[in-house]
Amino acid sequence: MEYSPKKMIDKMNENNFGFKKKFGQNFIIDENIINGICSKVDIDNETLVIEIGPGAGSLTNGLAKYAKNVLCYEIDTTLENMLQDNLKEYNNIEIIFKDFLQANVLDDIKKYSYNKLYVVANLPYYITTPIIMKLIEDKIMPDKIAVMVQKEVGDRFKAVPGTKDYSSLSIFLNYYYEVSKLMDVSRNVFLPKPNVDSIVVQFKKRDNKINLKNEDIFFKLVKDSFVQKRKTLRNNLKNYNLKKIEEVLNRHGYDLSVRAEHLSIDIFAEISNEL
Repeated sequence: MEYSPKKMIDKMNENNFGFKKKFGQNFIIDENIINGICSKVDIDNETLVIEIGPGAGSLTNGLAKYAKNVLCYEIDTTLENMLQDNLKEYNNIEIIFKDFLQANVLDDIKKYSYNKLYVVANLPYYITTPIIMKLIEDKIMPDKIAVMVQKEVGDRFKAVPGTKDYSSLSIFLNYYYEVSKLMDVSRNVFLPKPNVDSIVVQFKKRDNKINLKNEDIFFKLVKDSFVQKRKTLRNNLKNYNLKKIEEVLNRHGYDLSVRAEHLSIDIFAEISNEL
């Protein structure tokens, strides 16, 4: 498959394809970016890669060169002919034309043998968080997730305590994964060109998760702590044992006047274990 705006447009015209705004479609047209993602994520011939939203198959083409198998989920059925044409030289790709959020992924991957399970995708901002939450909540738990998202979305995922982007989602993700930036991606490598630049964020599954007595208590505590982000823990956690919470906070130089955005995941874990 050729990587250029002209070739992409020719392929779309041949198949009478039009971009659909409701799916947030922006296709990658730069082979260097595709190869960069595949090499940085460390995909090899023992890896099953799940790709969500292959589009015209540009990234899929690169993934198939490195991976043992690539399983794609595509919601737009009008892409079927173009994907089959663009990917016809490969025999290690399966495309399921279905909304990933409605798919039973654990059943779909049972027929594959692999040592590593990765998710790699170019995602529109509005669907990124639900997809990552599904991967965790459905117990799919890939070894790595690498997603290309709008820069501001990526900044929220890798936010650290004390920054404006730090949230309950930051803590939730950090509990399961080590989050890092892989690379910046210019808006000029997409067709059509979006209004903002992108970033590739990697989630690498933690070998040793933080010790918790009760995960449900921990996640409820974190969610409640951020329910009104500008309020203090004293205000957000009125229904909790504030004396026990303050004892933990004092050990770390804080008191109940602190806001949740200033506390690390380890402090939240310590608090939840005391409750």
